[in-house]
Amino acid sequence: MSHWRILVQEDRTFVKILEVHCEIKCLFFDVKFLNLTEQLHNPPQLSEKPKRTGSVPSSFLVLRLDGFFDNAFRRSHIAGNPPSGEPHEVLACRGKAGRPYVVEEKDRWNNQRNRNVSVATRPVCNVNYGVRMAVAVDVSRFEGVTMAPPDPILGVSEAFRADDSDVKLNLGVGAYRTEELQTAEKLMLEKGENKEYLPIEGLAAFNKVTAQLLFGADNPVIQQGRVVTVQSLSGTGSLRLAAAFIQRFFPDAKVLISSPTWGNHKNIFNDSRVPWSEYRYYDPRTVGLDFEGMIEDIKAAPDGSFILLHGCAHNPTGIDPTAEQWEKIADLIEEKNHIPFFDVAYQGFASGSLDVDASSVRTFVARGLELFVAQSYSKNLGLYAERIGAINVVCSSQDAATRVKSQLKRLARPMYSNPPVHGARIVANVVGDPTLFGEWKQEMEAMSGRIKNVRQRLFDNLSKQDQSGKDWSFILKQIGMFSYTGLNKAQSDNMTNKWHVYMTKDGRISLAGLSLSKCEYLSDAIIDSFCNVS
Repeated sequence: MSHWRILVQEDRTFVKILEVHCEIKCLFFDVKFLNLTEQLHNPPQLSEKPKRTGSVPSSFLVLRLDGFFDNAFRRSHIAGNPPSGEPHEVLACRGKAGRPYVVEEKDRWNNQRNRNVSVATRPVCNVNYGVRMAVAVDVSRFEGVTMAPPDPILGVSEAFRADDSDVKLNLGVGAYRTEELQTAEKLMLEKGENKEYLPIEGLAAFNKVTAQLLFGADNPVIQQGRVVTVQSLSGTGSLRLAAAFIQRFFPDAKVLISSPTWGNHKNIFNDSRVPWSEYRYYDPRTVGLDFEGMIEDIKAAPDGSFILLHGCAHNPTGIDPTAEQWEKIADLIEEKNHIPFFDVAYQGFASGSLDVDASSVRTFVARGLELFVAQSYSKNLGLYAERIGAINVVCSSQDAATRVKSQLKRLARPMYSNPPVHGARIVANVVGDPTLFGEWKQEMEAMSGRIKNVRQRLFDNLSKQDQSGKDWSFILKQIGMFSYTGLNKAQSDNMTNKWHVYMTKDGRISLAGLSLSKCEYLSDAIIDSFCNVS
């Protein structure tokens, strides 16, 4: 038999368990005396009456009295009715209607008494008296779910909003809006187009202009039907769909990712169960491209690996290979039979030219290589919330393209069924209307020019104010929305804590959120952090 001795302190609103002891007698072994007090950790306290099992904090070891988990807290079965607040020993616990509460099997307890109890104590043998005590841990079925870390990029904006400083700067998340977007959306709404489901592969007009923007309208791969374009959920969804394709049809392949890279790349391949490793890209000594290290790592990768490349405006560094370096990278990938996988999130936004920013992709296509390209319209058209993008696959034949498309659709169906129509129609209307298309290209040129002016002003201020002799010219050599400052985590923390400049901890800043008038203030913050924080 077993005998429980539980010392509790009770009040109207809580029960505090002070001591728990258990004496067990059985035919198969001698008396066992267990002191379970240590299992309590800190004495649990129920700050309010539990109305149902799920309301009891999962970390508390709670005393299971009859009625404890019912609609209200009851004290009717506690022997003696001692003065409130004084420690006393619980002597008996009976079941409903005065019947003794007997626990013989853990499963029976869980199934009939309390489905949320996953840990319970029970007698090790039959006992012959009707008074029984039990202690249980009310554990949520989600007890094993740990708290996820905050997003390193989106968390910057949350911290920025909580800061009430007048001089604060948010240089964490890049954001840009275009004017012709409103015109295209207005025209679309005036047409009164329906909201019916799109096909799995997306809006045909969108897919057509997307491929033409990326490869060029007169490119032979389009004319020969060797390009597969499937509309997906912006760049992230496009990468995820391609990763699922790799996992299914290239299960032994590895993806090589630049170090550093956009923070979500690793998450995408991890969740897709696609193995990855890194190739060297950033050289902290020069705050530039480690081209030799990049070539060595790609060369050392197993033949047939997928090489993830940033088509333009590398995120987070803003450092792109030169045209000559792109040719050498293509030579090596072709030699090793690797498969290029481009992530193009800033076409037209980096240099101001759609064609220039697509030149890296077109270099590989011109060699007849099969490749993947994930595409996004979040930045260059400001369609952040519309989640508009596409995965493109260049195949060696039209027949292969047809089969690849069928499998991408098969993968997309259980993921998200079909993509959204609103943003896709905006893209099709902007690119398909000569006037709107011309205005869009002009705006991208203007925006790219504005960021170049900000870079120049920031460089001038840093060079003028810094007395350390550091070469800040890397700021001018970088391209696109972001700049890698070379600041480490401690220095980036100083930027935020002292200067109220919000940025990612790897030292990346978004120049899209910086005005010319704020360049001097930012220069002061950077110099202070660089010179005074190790």
